[in-house]
Parts: sequence; structure tokens; C-alpha cells
Amino acid sequence: MTVPEELIKKYKDYENSKGTLIPVLSNQKTNSYLKEIADVCEIQKNLTFHIARHTFATTVTLSNGVPIESVSKMLGHKSIKITQHYAKVIDQKLSEDMNNLKSRMADGDK
Repeated sequence: MTVPEELIKKYKDYENSKGTLIPVLSNQKTNSYLKEIADVCEIQKNLTFHIARHTFATTVTLSNGVPIESVSKMLGHKSIKITQHYAKVIDQKLSEDMNNLKSRMADGDK
């Protein structure tokens, strides 16, 4: 049995007012768990659900060639324009990386 099938089986009798298949944590509860994880892992950055979504969109998907249309659906955006914000972050990072490479190559010529 696959992991998704196991989860569906586990929560087959789960009932809630939101109409979701499995329980969904609030942002507050998720952020609390992320803070615990950061403490255990000695991560100094304040981890939040928002940061996790942003990292998933930029570092995990777009930077690895996942089409923006797919990322948009994964994030539940109604319009691809919202997702394009993440693509601009990638473009800015690419520009910075290329400038750093150019600088390193110029330093190597000396």
C-alpha cells in the first residue's frame, strides 16, 4: 500500500467542518511546530509556514525546473500571476549569481 493510500485509510472516518480528507493544522500550530523543529536542529532563523511555502516554491520546485503552472497549482493559487512573484525571486538570484561568477572569473585573470 502506498503512503497516500495509508493516509486515506487512516483518516477514512475523519469528519470535520472544513470538508478536508485529512486534518489541517492552523498556521499558528504549524508555526509552533516549526519553531520546535528549528530549536531541536539549532536553526537560528525564525521558521514559519510562509517561509516554508516560499522555500518550496523557489528552491525546491522552480529552481529544479518544475513548470510555473505546476507550482501554481501545488500552491493553490487561483492566478499564475501570484506564482510569478516567486519566479522573479529566482530571476533576481540568477542575476546575482552570474555577477558573482563574473567577478570570480575576473579575479582569476589577475
